[in-house]
Amino acid sequence: MSKGNIVTGLDIGTYSIKALVAQGKGKDWEVLSYAEIPSFGLRKGAVVSVEETSKNVQMIMSGIEKDCNRKIHDVFVNIGGSHLYVTPSDGIISVSRADNRISKEDIERVLQATQAVNIPSNEQVLKVFPREYIIDDQKGIKDPEDLTGVRLEAKVLLLCVFSPYFLKLTQSVLNAKLQINDVIPSPLAAANAVLTPQQKELGVALIDMGAATTSLAVFEEGELIHLAVFPIGSANITNDIAIGLKTEVAIAESIKKQHGTCMFAKTDKDKTAQSRKKIEVFDKSSSLNFTKKNLVDIIEPRVSEILDIIQKELKKINRQELLPGGVVLTGGGAKMPKIKELTKETLKLACEIGTPKGIIGLQDDPALATVAGLVFEGVDSGEEGGILGGAGKLGSVFKKIFRAFKP
Repeated sequence: MSKGNIVTGLDIGTYSIKALVAQGKGKDWEVLSYAEIPSFGLRKGAVVSVEETSKNVQMIMSGIEKDCNRKIHDVFVNIGGSHLYVTPSDGIISVSRADNRISKEDIERVLQATQAVNIPSNEQVLKVFPREYIIDDQKGIKDPEDLTGVRLEAKVLLLCVFSPYFLKLTQSVLNAKLQINDVIPSPLAAANAVLTPQQKELGVALIDMGAATTSLAVFEEGELIHLAVFPIGSANITNDIAIGLKTEVAIAESIKKQHGTCMFAKTDKDKTAQSRKKIEVFDKSSSLNFTKKNLVDIIEPRVSEILDIIQKELKKINRQELLPGGVVLTGGGAKMPKIKELTKETLKLACEIGTPKGIIGLQDDPALATVAGLVFEGVDSGEEGGILGGAGKLGSVFKKIFRAFKP
């Protein structure tokens, strides 16, 4: 086992909670412990029961601590749900120094100015993503520090969150006697784990298909340019199968995993053979008969619906069919056979399945992208412990909210 820092990621999802503890230094990281348990107390990615969620967090962390034989004090945790959204904003200030040299304080002030926007009273700015700085009408500046000018302007994306859901999430973790280093939106955590700098520079869309939600994060020139979360996911496919085949949800989930596919094979011969192939599933008291065509007729429309929503969202930001880095699919829903082919056909973009890389001993599984990305957030920030260890990236409003709930 390599020596070095220890980072823990806690992925709190609607249908499962995952915890990953990794140890290492630099680029050498390996798994100390990993666990997954069913989740209760969430709906469509958002915490609705603090008590249930906290109890499950305590349960999984207790198992993790026994497995790796050490006490875990702090975690990087995700936040999901369709209440997350981004909105563009800008701010402008006068440079404070007499020599007109732009300081870190000036940058902080102009980013603070971008948050002076009218948003509903029950929403808060979670993070600020600078897109460009403008110095005296000179546009396209990425890092203005130590440059000179009279006027500094920032154009940003504000990531906003519904405050009650955010507070329930943080309270659930704090009640489990854990400190929070940082709270990362699920699609950004997944992007940390599966996207390369080259893809982000070219222009790429990450689609994170979870059980209850599907997230979209679009990057260009290395920066986030759009983010959206939709209240539909792979559990909707399971429900459709349960209704279509008139069976229980648990059996429908098993059928989806064992026999589900989004498309038939390309050739007519294979398509005909597959469509006629009978499948029989046995339950305790009865059996269920259906064909592959029955399943495709149920699954394909639902996946197409999700992809159509993504396509409309890309069209809103004028990136429809215009991302050289293509699409990267991740999350548990990305394991559906032929989903890559259907995505490529629908979105008219190159497509690949994204799995986390860079942690020795971690399975090559797209469902682990978010929890791995939370660990990478800790690796990148260099923070191992303490409340708000990664807080330098958070908006001041977020820090103010969080401090009210520190133990």
